[in-house]
This record gives sequence, structure tokens and C-alpha cells, in this order.
Amino acid sequence: MNEPMTTPEEVTQYLQDHPKFFEEHPALLESLRFPHPYEDRVISINERQVALLREKNRLLQDRLQELISVGENNDAIGERMHRLTVALLGFSSLTELLHGLQYHLCEDFSIPHVVLRLWQIDEFGTEADLSSSEFDLISSNVRILAQGMLHPYCGPEVDGEIRQWFEQDAEYLKSFAIIPLKKQSNFGLLVMASPEAERFYPDMGTLYLERLGDLVSSSITRLIQQLPGTANRESAS
Repeated sequence: MNEPMTTPEEVTQYLQDHPKFFEEHPALLESLRFPHPYEDRVISINERQVALLREKNRLLQDRLQELISVGENNDAIGERMHRLTVALLGFSSLTELLHGLQYHLCEDFSIPHVVLRLWQIDEFGTEADLSSSEFDLISSNVRILAQGMLHPYCGPEVDGEIRQWFEQDAEYLKSFAIIPLKKQSNFGLLVMASPEAERFYPDMGTLYLERLGDLVSSSITRLIQQLPGTANRESAS
């Protein structure tokens, strides 16, 4: 009766059970030949191991370079966020902040298309330039949209009314970042846009956008509280 053929699993188990097998049969080890993983030829087991190790090393090097690039990019963003924070702390009026924010987002972050809308106008006092576009009337639909936002939105889709805030530039803008501004409740929106579809995409991280929203919200709140009569209005309410 013929004995059953040895299966690959049995060979594997045998070699695991006998770790010194190739030490005891060195000639067999030297005679083994394997297909090269990346070329059309055969090589020894040692050459194959070297080739695999080189590929593994290349992948690790690529991953390390990717992590270094991410770290350098985060450092650069952190530095720009620091400069913006210092600038926001230095603004002494709401009008100065509105103009300065546009400037820094354009110069430091290369975002030329930025609009800001604020409501609850009675809180902004008489010193605010209520004729500026930031205080233009907006629909209840946009306010409801803003109130429901817990985090910034990034992507190509945007409410038609919000798109029109960019006026003649609206037709060629392809991606948007919408950031809610809030104190106890949302009182405004900061919207950035780009003609590049990949600038603000749905799966991108929003950590820095959330921090930007917090910075702008706190700065606006600080300047509102410094307006004459604000303290009296708050105490009366």
C-alpha cells in the first residue's frame, strides 16, 4: 500500500519541530532555489531573504519619511496658528479683527476666499460697522444649519445662499470649509473656499479648523464685551 503524500502543512510542522534541520543538512540549504520576488530568475534562499529584507526596509523608510513630512507640516501649521493667535489678541476693535482675519488667512494660509457672517446684531453695540457685509441679513435656514453644526464641515457641497456670499467668485469655487462661531450658542459662520477640489475634502482632519473657530469666537466675544454699554446690557438681561 502506498503511503499518503506529505502535505505542505506537515512539512511546515516538521521544520518547526526540528529547527536544526538545515544546520544538519547544509548542502540542501545551498541547493534550494526560489523565484526572485521582483525579477524573472531564481535565487538562493539567502538571496531571497536579503531581497525581502531590503523591500521591508524600503517600506519602513517610506513610512518614516511620511511621518516626518506630517510632523513638519503640523509644525508649520502650528507656527502659522501661533502668529494668528498673537494677531487676534492684539486687535482692539471688531472692525480691525474682521479686516485682520481676512489678511492673515490669505497671507499665512493661502486662503484668498473667506467670508464671515455674524448675527445677534444687538450684542455688537453701536461701534460696530453694521453696514459691512459681515452683518448682512441671512435666512433662518442658514441659522438653523449653523445651530446644528457641532464640528466644522469640509467638502464640495454647500448651501446655495452661503455660496452666493462669495459673489462673482462663487461659480468657480469647488471646496469649502464651514466653521461655526459660538459662545453659549452659535452666533456666526466663518467660511473658507478654494477653486481646488482637494483643498477642503470630506475626510480631512478638522482639528485646526476647530481651533481656528474657537480662536475667532473668543476674540469676537472679547471685543463685544469691551464695547461701551455691553456690560449694562448684560446686567440688565
